[in-house]
Amino acid sequence: MNDLEKFFAAASETVDAKLDELIPAAETEPKNLHAAMRWSALAGGKRFRPALTFAVGKTFGAAEENLLSAAAAIEMIHTYSLIHDDLPAMDDDDLRRGRETCHVKFGEAAAILAGDQLQTLAFQTIAEDEKLTGKIRVKLIAELARSAARMVDGQQLDLEAEGKSISFAELETIHQNKTGAMICAAARAGAIIAGAGDEELNSVTIYAEKLGLLFQITDDLLDATQTTEVLGKTAGKDERAEKATYVSLYGLDKARVLAEETNAAAVGALRKVEKDTLLLENLADFILNRSK
Repeated sequence: MNDLEKFFAAASETVDAKLDELIPAAETEPKNLHAAMRWSALAGGKRFRPALTFAVGKTFGAAEENLLSAAAAIEMIHTYSLIHDDLPAMDDDDLRRGRETCHVKFGEAAAILAGDQLQTLAFQTIAEDEKLTGKIRVKLIAELARSAARMVDGQQLDLEAEGKSISFAELETIHQNKTGAMICAAARAGAIIAGAGDEELNSVTIYAEKLGLLFQITDDLLDATQTTEVLGKTAGKDERAEKATYVSLYGLDKARVLAEETNAAAVGALRKVEKDTLLLENLADFILNRSK
């Protein structure tokens, strides 16, 4: 296990323990709702977004204990978005992280409510985090609310683009919102908690914006080239749904080149940061290499 794998494993273990603490037990009424929340939120995965919060926060000197609630909150918002994204009215998928999606396991109504509850619990978690000052808590709540709203905008634009021919600029707008907004929020949260300066926060923002696009490009490549067993979710669904993707717009080869260029831009944004940014650079390389 290399250093990055160890970092992801530690971040995942820490965040999972916090989520287990925050989300009511499955035996707590209403049982079906809490079981659905736990099924989705504790389903495993790399925990990339909270790991990014830890990585940025630590780069700027924040203690892990001060980053933990925000990291867990970000994962809850991400999980709520996945639950709703999988619903029959959206992508209508029956597999997520290698097992049944929330609505298949617990019913559509419970899945909708589980997503709703995870979202509200995320904001409650930050609001009640007494390790942070009131000023920082307000900043984080505003940051996550704004980014979550952009994520919803991106989902709507993505649905509207199905079966249509769109431009690169339109595709980029979709994914700057749908995928990039919460990745950017995760990075900025770490910097905000650590007390990064304005110029440092600006560099982190540019880095994270590029990272969000890179994440989506490689996600599109994986959907087009990997099996359901490898992905843990239904492979090839983008093509079947006639979704606008980087692969459908450019083809595999050009999408791979674009991924390389976007990775270089993300890493390049860190050059102005006068801190050890190796971990952040390695995170960008990890995302790039998912598609190889």
